[in-house]
Amino acid sequence: MLTNYHSHSHYCDGKGSPEEQVQGAIAQGLRAFGFSSHCPVPFENQWSMKAERLANYLVETRALKAKYEGQIELYTGLEVDFVPFTADYKSANHDVGITNPDEQTLGPKDFPMLDYCVGSVHYVGLNQFGQPWEIDGSSVEFLECLDTLYGGDIRAVLQKYYGIIRQMVEMDPPQIMGHLDKIKMHNAARPLFDESESWYVDEIEQTLHTMVKAGIIVEINTRGNYKRGLDLYPSSWVIKRMKELQIPICINSDSHRPEEITASFPLAYQAAKAAGYTEVRVLLGGQWQDVAL
Repeated sequence: MLTNYHSHSHYCDGKGSPEEQVQGAIAQGLRAFGFSSHCPVPFENQWSMKAERLANYLVETRALKAKYEGQIELYTGLEVDFVPFTADYKSANHDVGITNPDEQTLGPKDFPMLDYCVGSVHYVGLNQFGQPWEIDGSSVEFLECLDTLYGGDIRAVLQKYYGIIRQMVEMDPPQIMGHLDKIKMHNAARPLFDESESWYVDEIEQTLHTMVKAGIIVEINTRGNYKRGLDLYPSSWVIKRMKELQIPICINSDSHRPEEITASFPLAYQAAKAAGYTEVRVLLGGQWQDVAL
């Protein structure tokens, strides 16, 4: 049973319309498919949905549910950026539009009209220009900020990154945790850390235990593999530890084009089975449930 609940269309940085996504999902044999464009954020970036398009997104995706009823189950979600507006953001108040940054966060609870949310962390504090620092973009820009603001101390950045993830899960848990360890992608540009280092393993361990308490799903995300030839998100050893902790999984491609909806799925299913998983959690009939892998 194939499903994918992490996808992007022309409403954000994806290519193709929601209906083209649905047609691609049907052609690739999916039982259920979820729309999850990047949510609007209260500052400018190049890939999130504009706030003024959200209403149309909701109307269009809900209309497609009715149009394709009987062919595929469709669900409307968003990939929601968890952005804690802590004291770091005070200097950028005029840019992010937050009047009381110590008390506000943006997270899944801000979008109650959805079937589900994929919760992700794409920003860690501010960069050297006083703007929200994107960790999911150019490695050149990431490394420039790492060297300029942190003196190359990747440990400090990773501890901050996983700390924000834990804050999201504790304060405002999504149904699905998105690409848990995606920040490791920058290791391909310059070796920054070894995943076997004890401090890194400890960050992962703390983060997984937070997810156990919250009862959320962690996706196995294939985008890094089919786009860049990288490892899955999360790494195989993390998936194995997730199984030991009985954390439920779903398998998503984080597709940005209709033809990517099942990209690298065989690798993800193999990794799940190798870790000992026999079930995946899927949204069917409006309910989250476990089905055979």
